[in-house]
Amino acid sequence: MTATTHSTPSSEQLRDVVLSILDDNKAEDVVQVDLRGKTSVCDFMVIASGRSSRQVAAMSEILSDKLKADYGLLTKMEGKETGDWVLLDAGDVVVHLFRPEVREFYQLEKMWAPTAASA
Repeated sequence: MTATTHSTPSSEQLRDVVLSILDDNKAEDVVQVDLRGKTSVCDFMVIASGRSSRQVAAMSEILSDKLKADYGLLTKMEGKETGDWVLLDAGDVVVHLFRPEVREFYQLEKMWAPTAASA
């Protein structure tokens, strides 16, 4: 068995991969927030919605699996069991996936409104 080596993507490349995967999986209202120089937690935050709990959970699983397979990135995930709000920590990029009603309630992107930009 040969070991697979993965090149570590830059934070911009990782953001672009995340955006592409979300687009492929029909994520809605995708917003990216550039946090470089604003926090040490991550470089980018991506916020998106799914139409149902099932879609939100599925998107988070696909995203996690693809990042592991293609880049060897092990992501940390919270909230997949309920699928209302899934937080996926991929290091330089943190992804928040919501059902629309839950996203509207928390209005996470409004906290970052001056820097939010639609993808």
